[in-house]
Parts: sequence; C-alpha cells; structure tokens
Amino acid sequence: MNNTLGYIKKDTLVHDLSGASKLIAFILLSIIVMTSFDTRFLIFVMVLSLITMKVAKIKWEEISFLVKIVAVFSIINLLAIYIFEPEYGVKLYGTRTVLWEGFGRYSLTAEQLFYELNVGLKYFSTIPLAIIFILTTDPSEFSSSLNRIGLSYKISYAVALALRYIPDIQASYYDIRSASQARGIEMSGKASFVKRVKASSNIVLPLIFDSLERIETISQAMELRRFGKNKERTWYRAKPFKKADIFVIIGVILIVGMGVGLFFVNGGRFFNPFYPR
Repeated sequence: MNNTLGYIKKDTLVHDLSGASKLIAFILLSIIVMTSFDTRFLIFVMVLSLITMKVAKIKWEEISFLVKIVAVFSIINLLAIYIFEPEYGVKLYGTRTVLWEGFGRYSLTAEQLFYELNVGLKYFSTIPLAIIFILTTDPSEFSSSLNRIGLSYKISYAVALALRYIPDIQASYYDIRSASQARGIEMSGKASFVKRVKASSNIVLPLIFDSLERIETISQAMELRRFGKNKERTWYRAKPFKKADIFVIIGVILIVGMGVGLFFVNGGRFFNPFYPR
C-alpha cells in the first residue's frame, strides 16, 4: 500500500493545470472556508473538493494515512472545544435547545452540536484542497510558475524543495519504523495504543537527524553550483497559463464571491437555522 504523500504523475485535467493556478485556487478557497460558518457553503465546497479528487483520480490508498491522522486530530479538537466551551454555540446562535441534560454546565445542546459540525466541515473542506494541490502539482513546474508570476526564484525553488521533501520524510519514517520493528520493538496493531505512541515518539529524534543531514547535503550541492549568484534563472519545466487555468481562477473567484455574499445574507459569518432573521 502506498501511503507516501507527494506528487503522483497522472493524465487528468487537474494535473494538466498550471501550478500557479492551483495555488491561487487553494489559497482563496482555504481563506473563504476558514472564514465562513455557513453550513450550506461549507458542504458545497467539500462536495466540490471530493468531485475534484475523483477527477484527479486520487485513490484512497494514496491518502488514507493522512485522512486518518486528520480525523483523529479533528475529533480531539472537537472534544476539546466542548470541554472548555460547552455553551459556545448557545452564545453564537442566541438560543438554547437542550438535547441531553447533563451535569453542571455540561449539557448537550443543538446549537453546540451545530457549531462543532461547522468546525468539522471546515477540516474536511480544506484538507481535500491541500491533498489535491500536493498530489497533482509537480514541484519543478510549480516553482517555475511561481517565478513567472513575479515571485523570486530563490523562494520558488525553496517551495519546490519543500514539496519534494514531504515524501522523503515519510519514506524515512517508514524506514526507521521498519528498522525498529526488526529490533523487536512492536509498533503494529498487536501492541497497545500507548506503546505504539511511545514507540513512534522514539522515531522523532532519528528522523530529525536524518532530515538535518539531508538539508546539509542539499545546501552544499546548491552552494557548489553557485545557486543564487544570478538575478534570474532558466527552468527545465515551465507551463504557461492555458484557457483551463483562466476558467478555474474565474470559477474560484465566483465561489469566493458567493461565500462573501452569504455574509450579507446571513448578517455575518454565521448561518443561524435556529430562529428566523
């Protein structure tokens, strides 16, 4: 099973888009999703993201590891919100519909559940966008696109290195994990959750040293090749903007405009179904 999160070359409409247009779409959609609390809009963006993943032919085995991690941290965050602010939804929406009478301030209300639903939708609207961007964007082509729209080639190259380094870190993690298991350290599902967490935490230090060694090697190689000496550089891979890129950017701007328009319709960032406006 391939759980490496990085660019996977495929022949799809999404892969054929310019890296710059995908970055613009990712940033704009992420900003409006994180700003809006309109449930209808968040569901719309989430469905659109899932459809785009289908068009890009992104398979479950390619993203299952990341999705599971995001799901765990999302649940932890939602539980933390309830523990520290169990009545926050009541304050936001101005009503209190008790579904379960608990003890003290820990009662379960429809308003709190609705608020936490929106928070969860935010996670599962933005994460697919990030997955689409990472798995369909060639780092070299993306850095050349950034340089073409005016960003310094040094920064553009740094972004490309960061994107290329994601699968390398994952590969190093699995190598160190396999070596640890070969030494008798149980890290599979047979061990308890606490033991697995403890064993995984012991991988962090070797992973850091391995990463520092890689960084040193890359830095020396770039310095020997006099990287950064000239004001400009040529690119082995460069992809010009096409009609599809223009259509995507226009479509994203319209979606962002729809999200902003809902602010005025709702009288704010929050969609409130609990009482008529």
